[in-house]
Amino acid sequence: MERDCPCRPGSGLNTMRTDVNTAMNTPTNSAFRELMDVRARPDNGVADITGADPVFSTRFKVAETGAGVLAAIGVAVSDLWEMKTGRRQATGIDVRHAGAAINSFAYLQNGHGDGTYETVPDSPAAQVGYQISQPFATRDDRWFQPHFGIAHLKDRMLGVLKCEATPESIAAAIRKWDAQTLEDAIAEANACGGMVRDNAEWLAHPHGKALAAQPVVEIEKIGDSAPEPLPTDGPPLAGLRVLDLTRILAGPVAARTFAEHGADVLMVAAKGMPQIKKFVIDLSHGKRSCYLNLNEAMEAAQLRQLVRSGDVFSQGYRPGVLAARGFGPAELAALRPGLIYTSINCYGQHGPLQDRAGWEQVAQAMVGISYENGHQNGHQIRHGNGGDKPALLPVPACDYITGYLGAYGTLLALARRAVEGGSYHVKVSLCQTGMFLYRQGRVDYGANDIGLSEAEALPLQMTAESVYGPIRHLAPVIKFSETRPQWSNPPPALGGDAPAWLS
Repeated sequence: MERDCPCRPGSGLNTMRTDVNTAMNTPTNSAFRELMDVRARPDNGVADITGADPVFSTRFKVAETGAGVLAAIGVAVSDLWEMKTGRRQATGIDVRHAGAAINSFAYLQNGHGDGTYETVPDSPAAQVGYQISQPFATRDDRWFQPHFGIAHLKDRMLGVLKCEATPESIAAAIRKWDAQTLEDAIAEANACGGMVRDNAEWLAHPHGKALAAQPVVEIEKIGDSAPEPLPTDGPPLAGLRVLDLTRILAGPVAARTFAEHGADVLMVAAKGMPQIKKFVIDLSHGKRSCYLNLNEAMEAAQLRQLVRSGDVFSQGYRPGVLAARGFGPAELAALRPGLIYTSINCYGQHGPLQDRAGWEQVAQAMVGISYENGHQNGHQIRHGNGGDKPALLPVPACDYITGYLGAYGTLLALARRAVEGGSYHVKVSLCQTGMFLYRQGRVDYGANDIGLSEAEALPLQMTAESVYGPIRHLAPVIKFSETRPQWSNPPPALGGDAPAWLS
């Protein structure tokens, strides 16, 4: 089990700030209200949300939105706890702590054995990726957001642009294209990128219209089965089995959430699949990890066997990719009636763009966030040109919040299964989350480069001895009156476990 940092506050709700001048009544948090509508229960969800934005240098209410989602998770966990025990729990979240939770990898630190820690640096490849995954001007005086984060996507993008992987070369290449033509060419090459739109343009787009017609978390009943009451012993999710076929932020955030409430979470990946080590470490607490290649018949059969005795199948592929291999929602619901199938991707399950590859940066560009973020408040945003250039948010809010929304929807589906039975398909996406964030309103901020200080973050961290050496990282931040969210083990080595459930 991972160890608390000696300075970490206790797990009880009494550790939260209670100053009435800074506390937000839950009805004032519009993100929380919207998610309670998804919950659709006659009793109103109650959570203590303390604090307010700005937490980061942006007018978007990223921390308040994150707090609303985490508070909703708290309510959903309490729903399950009540089913197990007959008792509800009080739950709450501090907005500044929520801000840390939607940027948790920034708090991952390596230990040196002498009690000192330092932030895990980005790899040289990642540093280059950040430099070139930014908006570039097009021939028709628009902006285009490419993504180069993983080697094969980088190669495909450079194949379209026919240039070198430097900011200067990419800028010159993109300047030769009209934005929409480039977006179409990149989609045809199965690369990743999108033209920068304002929000009105996105909402007028057929895909924006398709997503706007759906709730931010979609829960579809896809099959009938008998009710499955929750196990009565242990933490809220004890006895539940989760298969995690996701990587790089959103999906792993969801699965990590299940692990911190007691679920048996097994990460499944193919050997050699591209990963980013920093994210693997930060988002794998409480999980185990095995290798299974779905292109190999025997290994695909092993995964099907795991599905037969599992509860949740969480995947981060585009629509149709797993169905083509026999692992779509309908196939697995037939194999395991009562399964919760959770889909987490960029563009969602509806609309003409659903089959495209997408990442955090692209979602921000498509839905209007980076456009407005570059024009906000008249500030000299990070690019320093008076705000004319689109600018990404200072934290990967779409990734993290989407992951938490996926966890929330899955928890609601488990509650429905416990009462009425059934198999369910939970659907969330980065673009839908961006739209959700956009409609939460704005706040003024006074300076660039604000956020949690090292001194403020330290009490929220904990330490662990891991296969990656000693680490210090963010602990779970949601508070409960009875149970304590915690991870049973530090992040595992990729592929270091057998493809089997614990019990």
